[in-house]
Amino acid sequence: MRQATLFNYNILLEAGTVLRDRRIKSRQGLLVRLKENGREGWGEIAPLPGFSRETLPEAQSEAVRWLQNWQADPATQTLPTLPSVAFGLSCALAELADVLPAEGNFNSATLCTGDPDELLQQLGRQEKPTAKMKVGLYEAVRDGMLVTLLLEAVPELTLRLDANRQWSLAKARQFASFVPEHLRSRIAFIEEPCRTQQESRLFTHETAMALAWDESTREVDFQPMAEPHLRAIVIKPMLLGSLTKVGLLVSQANKAGLTVVISSSLESSLGLTQLARLANWLTPGVVPGLDTLSLMQQQLVRAWPGSTLPLVAADNLDSVWPH
Repeated sequence: MRQATLFNYNILLEAGTVLRDRRIKSRQGLLVRLKENGREGWGEIAPLPGFSRETLPEAQSEAVRWLQNWQADPATQTLPTLPSVAFGLSCALAELADVLPAEGNFNSATLCTGDPDELLQQLGRQEKPTAKMKVGLYEAVRDGMLVTLLLEAVPELTLRLDANRQWSLAKARQFASFVPEHLRSRIAFIEEPCRTQQESRLFTHETAMALAWDESTREVDFQPMAEPHLRAIVIKPMLLGSLTKVGLLVSQANKAGLTVVISSSLESSLGLTQLARLANWLTPGVVPGLDTLSLMQQQLVRAWPGSTLPLVAADNLDSVWPH
């Protein structure tokens, strides 16, 4: 007999958490639990405001329709089209079928947030530190100076930058003018520095900084291809779709000689642990970008290794379906 339950959550975030141009106070989403023949599978469905094409109510409606069919008809296999719903349900099905490997890569790139002194101490304790910094939220000059200070303060550091298409080409050039050339090789890549792909290509050609596609990977006609200065693609599965779709994109990128980085969309601890497993499975040896739990005030169902945040058990979640 099949059983399905859909839970909702609302996790308070640290003050000052910014998504693109908006500050958010909490992260809202859904957790799905599937049961069949004594087995259990979990998944997370959490559209990211400002990034996902679907809203949370739309995702919930589509998830409920699919779950109703799944419980009633054993032949139900086709996943919904909304990316967050397809990803969450595919994870739950993969756990149910025992095809999502248990081992995870929890060695995430450190997110540059909070107290600068604590960040430097944290990076200093790591043998080969990798960190991720958001740029483009403030003045380009400020970003360039901070990147330079961080690279100079931690000589072993490799830094990933994420601009989310926030800069004009002029602003990007301004940023680069404050990053000395001898430090640029320690910038692993900069994600989507400019508002258009062509401007991003021109910027990386001029500066010799490595480029990564992020938002571009979710465009309908995107095909990963080798090109000058392009080093990586960053995949946010919650924004992309099912595990099958993620796996196909990883395979295509690898054939093109590109590094693939699995990255979070501010999921709960349950979703993050699944992303860590996915990263270890599909992108072995590549440090994923999953260090967002520090922005949250609690964990859900499954704990991230080493986290001291309080854990909310499944029994304490609120069910939205069945009512």
